[in-house]
Amino acid sequence: MLKIYVDSGSSIKKDEALEYGIKIIPLKLLLGNKEYLDNGEDLSMEEFYHHLVDLNEFPKTSLPNLYEYEEEITKETEEGNDVIIITISSHISGTYNAFRMLFEDNKKVLVIDSKMAVGGLRFIVELILKNKDKSLAEINDLVNELIPRIQTVAIPETLNYLFKGGRLSKAELIVGSILQIKPILGFKEGKIKVHGKSLGLKKGMKFILDDIEKNGFDPEYGIIASYTHIKNNVDELISKAPEDVKAAVKVYDDLDPAIASHWGPGAFGFIYVKK
Repeated sequence: MLKIYVDSGSSIKKDEALEYGIKIIPLKLLLGNKEYLDNGEDLSMEEFYHHLVDLNEFPKTSLPNLYEYEEEITKETEEGNDVIIITISSHISGTYNAFRMLFEDNKKVLVIDSKMAVGGLRFIVELILKNKDKSLAEINDLVNELIPRIQTVAIPETLNYLFKGGRLSKAELIVGSILQIKPILGFKEGKIKVHGKSLGLKKGMKFILDDIEKNGFDPEYGIIASYTHIKNNVDELISKAPEDVKAAVKVYDDLDPAIASHWGPGAFGFIYVKK
């Protein structure tokens, strides 16, 4: 039998994980003087944004409990199961390299660097579930073909949290805030990529819609509408979209705290698979 474990940076929620039949590996979050798990069990989204916005506490993240997962996953393979672990990009987290080294001698464990974060990992999970009877090597090939096709196009409402997370310099923060310049962000080869810049959110929405029109999207996978805390911006983006794009939106994804902390409230965008 195939067992699938997914990094909490996938933004897959507990009830969705139960539907998929997978397990979430939560990152750890340090807020103030207390440590939480990035899976919603001991920190609700409302509590998280209270710390982030009202108390101005920016979280520090750390790796999951490797000893716990080494024991659990090794037991799964000893019982004859194959295991796939999907992590967010190795360029923004150490989870992939930690698990790769942990299981490098176990041929029944495949550790996949998704080269992205949040919604795109759902597409990988869905592909694996459709091909769960194939070998780990065959699944790995299919996933490696899919990953370059997954597109993330998203915009932060404020630049403050990208600055706090070390993604922007102070000069970029000041200039961008004064001129209302919004970076349109995504991933390329695992690294955060600036697709372009827009003057304000409205032009940013047009950029996202132009991007999906230019690339086309694979209706088999649909479109994930991502946002942080407040749905207003993503709802407006969808309202401006062509009918085929509106119909293809299958999931509203409120990003998990570990990723949302870098975007801040009000961020929004689309994640889709290119044709």
